Amino acid sequence: MKKRVFLVHGWEGAPEKGWFPWLRQQLIKNGFEVHAPALPNTSELRIKTWVPALAKAVGTADGQTYFVGHSMGCQTISRYLASLPDGVQVGGAVFVAGFFKKLTNLEDDPLVRDVAKEWLETPLDLKKVKSHLPKSVGIFSDNDPYVPLDNQDDYRDQLGSTIFVEHQKHHFSGDEGTMDLPAALEAVLSLAE
Repeated sequence: MKKRVFLVHGWEGAPEKGWFPWLRQQLIKNGFEVHAPALPNTSELRIKTWVPALAKAVGTADGQTYFVGHSMGCQTISRYLASLPDGVQVGGAVFVAGFFKKLTNLEDDPLVRDVAKEWLETPLDLKKVKSHLPKSVGIFSDNDPYVPLDNQDDYRDQLGSTIFVEHQKHHFSGDEGTMDLPAALEAVLSLAE
């Protein structure tokens, strides 16, 4: 059975934006089956719609199932993993610009504040996430305007993620010019060895 990778975009993201198309092509070249679901309502993303949408896209998760998330996609993957039945383990996950602690420099807009508050303040059992996630990688940027570097602590300390800090990659979005992300490809390949 082929190894499956799910690419999970973030807030106002899409499967065809930024480095996702590049990563998809690279993973296919390396023999993976790649899925990049378009999650609903990207400007008002909610836990109750995003996590079930990812669960539906994945179907049955197993040790041949891998995830790559960007920003809010990392939260979505983590919350999806926490919802899995005891004993189910996936192959691994790569978290790019992920966060659990805080976000900075958000627009001063009531909807933006409400969405961020929901994802930051709705409890998430990281021990349960870890029970389904044998290995993971966290990739952060040293000048991310939204995800401060101290967000890496939970990934390292709670999830056991191997941490990489990229230089001057901002929020790893295509709007800022990040159209490929070799660190993410290398991370998936190392997790799937």
